[in-house]
Amino acid sequence: MSSSPPELRAVSEIAFVAAQQPEAQEALTHLAHRYGNTDPDRADVIVALGGDGFMLESLHGAIGNGTPIFGMNRGTVGFLMNEYRSDGLVERIARAQSVGLRPLRMTAFTMNGDTVTALAINEVSLLRESRMAAKIRIHIDEIERLDEMICDGVLVATPAGSTAYNLSAHGPIIPMGSDLIALTPISVFRPRRWRGALLPRKAVIAFDILQPELRPVSATADYTEVRDVRRVEVHQDAIHRLEVLFDPEHNLEERILKEQFQP
Repeated sequence: MSSSPPELRAVSEIAFVAAQQPEAQEALTHLAHRYGNTDPDRADVIVALGGDGFMLESLHGAIGNGTPIFGMNRGTVGFLMNEYRSDGLVERIARAQSVGLRPLRMTAFTMNGDTVTALAINEVSLLRESRMAAKIRIHIDEIERLDEMICDGVLVATPAGSTAYNLSAHGPIIPMGSDLIALTPISVFRPRRWRGALLPRKAVIAFDILQPELRPVSATADYTEVRDVRRVEVHQDAIHRLEVLFDPEHNLEERILKEQFQP
């Protein structure tokens, strides 16, 4: 039995955005001359030229408009980027596979009474501000799971962010598109052997800072940092969905598997 070919994506208007590195800027000039360059607000697709850091910046810029992003690596690691090739770009985008990302929403309550909300595509991280270790209590869906964790900090990572700060903190790599998020401690002292947890993506996580005057803690959602927090709540944002495009041969799942077996 023969199967029908996958439906191709309509591509008529492309917006190119690029990091400041010379390689990315040179690619921007070349591709814009070859394919034209429209405003991101009117484009069918945004092509991001840079590394994973610039991809994160581009995704934040696309929040709220629903425009898919096709990244091409003009940076270093480029885990979330496709290979850079200037030929056949329209055809590549038309047949690209889509992966949906949902950011995390952080609500941080500070010692002076402020409430700050921000979105995180990679992770929400809590970090000690002083020489003294942080003491943090953790609730999951209003159930206390750890009454006191002594640590440098803790983070909640999305699948997209699981190969970034989360991985360097020895957290698990999560396949893109999965229904999980990672809860990963940073330099945990007590409980000594706790290495974190995988949680359903719809879990609501609450961190209460113990002794916040003596052991101050900051909270960061990607680019947004809030100092001197007393409580931080994190859950998946129900409003925004981001669409990232990959070449079929990019095989992101294979890259994720290979990353987990790196020496």
